[in-house]
Amino acid sequence: MTSQRSSSVLEAMAGPYDPASVEARLYDTWDESGAFQPSGDPGRRPFTIAIPPPNITGQLHNGHVLFVAYQDLMIRWQRMHGRAALWLPGTDHAAIATQNVIERELAKEGLSRHDLGREGFEKRFWQWKDEVGNSINDQLRRLGASVDWTREHFTLDEQLSRAVREAFVRLYEKGLIYRGRYMVNWCPDDQSAISDLEVEYQDVEGSLWHIRYPLVDGGHLTVATTRPETMLGDTAIAVHPDDERYQSLVGQEALVPGIGRRIPIIADAFVDPEFGSGAVKVTPGHDPNDAAMGERHDLPVINIMNGDGTLNDNAGRWSGRDRFDAREAYLEFLQAEGLLERVEPHTHSVGHCSRDGAVIEPLVSEQWFVNARPLADAAAAAVNDGRIRFHPARFKNEFLRWLDEIQPWCISRQLWLGHRIPVWYCQDCGAVIVAREDPSSCPVCGGRNLRQDPDVLDTWFSSGLWPFSTLGWPDDTPDLRRFYPTDVMETGYDIIFFWVARMVMLGLELVGEVPFHDVYFHGLVRHLDGSKVSKTNYQPGDDPLETIEAYGADAMRFSFVTAAAPGNDMRLDLRQVERGGHFANKIWNGAKFVIGAMERTSGAAAGEPSLIDRWILSRFNQVHADAIRDVERFRFGEAGRTLHDFLWTEFFDWYVEAAKIRLYGDDPAAAARTALTLATVLDGSLRLLHPFMPYVTEEIWRHFRAAGGAGDSPELLIETPIPSASPNVDQGAIAQVRALIEIVQSIRNARHESGVEAGRQVEARVIGGDDGLESQAVFIQRLARVDPLTFHVADTTFHEPAVTARAGGVEIFLPLAGMVDLTAERERLARELADAEATLGRAEQLLANPRFVERAPEAVVAKERDRARAASERVAQVKERQAALVESP
Repeated sequence: MTSQRSSSVLEAMAGPYDPASVEARLYDTWDESGAFQPSGDPGRRPFTIAIPPPNITGQLHNGHVLFVAYQDLMIRWQRMHGRAALWLPGTDHAAIATQNVIERELAKEGLSRHDLGREGFEKRFWQWKDEVGNSINDQLRRLGASVDWTREHFTLDEQLSRAVREAFVRLYEKGLIYRGRYMVNWCPDDQSAISDLEVEYQDVEGSLWHIRYPLVDGGHLTVATTRPETMLGDTAIAVHPDDERYQSLVGQEALVPGIGRRIPIIADAFVDPEFGSGAVKVTPGHDPNDAAMGERHDLPVINIMNGDGTLNDNAGRWSGRDRFDAREAYLEFLQAEGLLERVEPHTHSVGHCSRDGAVIEPLVSEQWFVNARPLADAAAAAVNDGRIRFHPARFKNEFLRWLDEIQPWCISRQLWLGHRIPVWYCQDCGAVIVAREDPSSCPVCGGRNLRQDPDVLDTWFSSGLWPFSTLGWPDDTPDLRRFYPTDVMETGYDIIFFWVARMVMLGLELVGEVPFHDVYFHGLVRHLDGSKVSKTNYQPGDDPLETIEAYGADAMRFSFVTAAAPGNDMRLDLRQVERGGHFANKIWNGAKFVIGAMERTSGAAAGEPSLIDRWILSRFNQVHADAIRDVERFRFGEAGRTLHDFLWTEFFDWYVEAAKIRLYGDDPAAAARTALTLATVLDGSLRLLHPFMPYVTEEIWRHFRAAGGAGDSPELLIETPIPSASPNVDQGAIAQVRALIEIVQSIRNARHESGVEAGRQVEARVIGGDDGLESQAVFIQRLARVDPLTFHVADTTFHEPAVTARAGGVEIFLPLAGMVDLTAERERLARELADAEATLGRAEQLLANPRFVERAPEAVVAKERDRARAASERVAQVKERQAALVESP
């Protein structure tokens, strides 16, 4: 290495680290090098992560940064450990949500999807997909995601669409998919059924109406309800069989007000005698509990609602009205007829669509379902026998509980976007045809008059195939054989049932193996006000590109990983990101010092390692081992914080300061050894830190290699191995240097408390300790600014004013005469004591007054007590300092 070469390197690194000048260039370099694609070497064990495909409802927000940071960390880490690492990218069509977004865009143009027609709407969708999908990919690139772009997929692309059909047909042929007329959750805004998981329950302050039903034989029976409009679909009134108030009425009939329908009064143990009047309306067409009761008593099912939330002809004179308008009109009718007995406030839980917030209507509808019970049992077995592990482990029980309570999965959606259900109905003979390819004729009668089912599949059905459909399933592809099962599924805990459970169930059923071995859950990213960062709650600053522009991708990624705890929510504070930027700059400046040291010692033979060298190398080996252990145990935040603390404090602070002593001394061999140690630790640290902060480490690596560092290592850090941690740890050196650091810190603290100027040398006497301590005198002198420094045997005493401290197993004696002007210091302390005692006296006087304590606001009294406590502590501290200024007799 020549001095000229190193000088040019340092010139190229002049100034602070500038992410904007680095990130785009380096990402293109990585991508063009093929580093993102898994090694084709069959001897390399694969490591696979299938990205949770972002919905194309809009661009990524800060909440998405967590999955990018965690997954890219794992992929880069495993790639640098010799694995054939594959990170599969792609996006999800998110049928309901995306259709809603596009319809809102159309509304701005004064159009609806019906104006475009299904084909025109689908064309508009693909235009939207190209625009938003490209934006999402650009954001992933800016964040440094090392995904294999050659294997990118979209849930509606040809390959995945074929997989969806295959899955549907196989499940249908096994009897696991069936069509039936059952109670579903209906969203009137989307005009589609949705699954139980897509319903969010909210406590709503509503009313409980007590309504009189006329009895056929005279009199009336009062029933309480929160949904009076659904009375129009009643087919019974139920009471508890043990409720003596109504036993005589069981078997009689009542009349539905306004309709005149005769309905029986039945007895059923489901009824709560304490709710309302103890008699409840039974509406099997619009309540799941009522539907179950209706089955037990063979009651008819009457649907009073259209798909758009208006009432149908079964609602009589209220037909055609919106459900909520109909409620008000019906209540007016009841009031006029004298049938509305009373109204009382009532808070109850109401289901809302998670996509658009509409109040859900339970209604009976013909839909396609998956019999999830056998699939759930297989999934539970895979978790219980350890084939799938959860991180944090607490999610295991939550996962198993949901599987235990699983219900049939409604998979049909009344939408225009999505995978069309591969079912055709013969209009000539009525045959139902379930096929992998579009049929041209009926296999039963040969007729060509076929109509495809208009519904599409639940988005989560296609997403549930993601880990294997993206690898070529149902074909037996090389990718599927090599990379399935995948290794880790990293995602938010909020979709543990929406997505994780369905991937497990479908992977086991269709491929015969679990889709992944480990599931790592991150929490939600929240604003400082506690609200969730999301596309529907978008706030200024939620675009990650804005944060990257301000602080750099590394700062954002590192702060997210180190601030978040597994499975717990985090509040995004940009001050944390700013600190991440400071850390990147600290590494940059530290690397420049290392390269400068390499330049200064060029050509010199290295001497033996010093105590300080052995300490930093041992500490690096410990940190190396700790980081590997933490990452392997999915403790990414701990690993990142360990690296941060080591680099910031031990390496770039303590060691660099100590290194200057030998580096700028008159021993070339010692200086060369110091430079070698600096380069060794920087080399290893860049490798360990790269998965956390890829850009700054890669840019430093480029300059480090140009300066002659890293030996024969690869040109790109992304392709450079992370070796196993060295077991060489000199515990003696660690203990000795820890003691030295404690001594220096103690002297620094004493200087600060005494107001000694930063550049002033003070005298220090060290009492006790072993002979090895004195050999490191220069360390204490330089780093604590001590001169003279003397060492004395244990129990030595000195009789003069001084500050004393115990640290590092020794006593430190700092004569005050060398630190402060004793006369001026005594005068200053006297003034400070008088002020503290006056404050204490005023506070104690107030607190001794019963009228003040009893009548003043509690916060005021507490504040005065705090003032008294602080003043008392200050008096004690000043008196202690005064005592130190008095000569011992």
